[in-house]
Parts: sequence; structure tokens; C-alpha cells
Amino acid sequence: MHNSATEPAISEARRLLDTVCDPEIPVLTIADLGILRDVRLQENGALEVVITPTYSGCPAMNAIEVNIRAALQEGGFDHVTVTTILSPAWTTDWLSAEGRDKLQKYGIAPPAEGSMDKKALLGERRALVCPHCGSANTEMISQFGSTACKALFRCLDCLEPFDYFKCH
Repeated sequence: MHNSATEPAISEARRLLDTVCDPEIPVLTIADLGILRDVRLQENGALEVVITPTYSGCPAMNAIEVNIRAALQEGGFDHVTVTTILSPAWTTDWLSAEGRDKLQKYGIAPPAEGSMDKKALLGERRALVCPHCGSANTEMISQFGSTACKALFRCLDCLEPFDYFKCH
């Protein structure tokens, strides 16, 4: 159902969804993260929100779905359907430029654009820029950081630890 009467409703729904943040990285909205795929009105008048998880076992998806419903219902959308799609699989390339900036300012090194991180598989060192001081003199401490989608690094200049959002 796409006509001029639905556009204001879709715009309002997207505005409300801009308040829904990722529970694991609260500075990122679901739009920044790229997991918000579509918002549309169904023939029966229900609002459908289409999301793709960062990975199929992401524990935050249940909380995100609850938060989506709450934000939209508080905004006057009584009939909300949240549809999860797994294909195409989410990729860090879907992170918005604003989302990458927010990660950096939050102290998480954003993923490199347009490439999968295969260096760890080959035993090669990945050079990352420290989000605290800007130094590229960093080392990986662990493949797994505060969540499964992040790796733990340390800056060898300022000695601060930081997460790196892994490429998918």
C-alpha cells in the first residue's frame, strides 16, 4: 500500500524508530546500525517493521523488537508487526556514516568499510586506530570483546583498551 496518504505515517514511524537504540551499544540507533531494513503499511492498516539481526544468534534482537513495538505504540501505532529477515545477511557495510562516527566517539573502533576481516584467520596483525588517542600502534588482546560482535584491542601508546566492531 503505497500512496500519498501512507507517506506521513511512514515518516512518523521512521521518526519514532530513530529513538530505538541498540541495547548493547546505546549510542547507535537501529537505523545507524543498519538493521532497520524497511517500514511499510500493510493492506490491513498494520505497520510492518523489517529488521535483520547483526548475526542470527544476536541476543539483543528480542529487546530490540520489544523496544520497536513500544516506541511505535507510544507514538499511536496500535497494530505493529516486526518481521525478521536473515537474507541477505547483515554486513557492517550497512552501518551508516553517522553510526561509524558515533562508534568512534563512544570509544569503539568502527569496522573497515567494504572488506571482511580475514587477517585473524591468516595469523596477520590488524592495524587499527585507537579511538582514544588516534595512534595506530595497537594490538589485539582477544578475538572477543564485550560482545561476540566485537574484538578487544589495546593501544600501545595511551595503554587504553578498546573494542573493535568486527567486520561481517
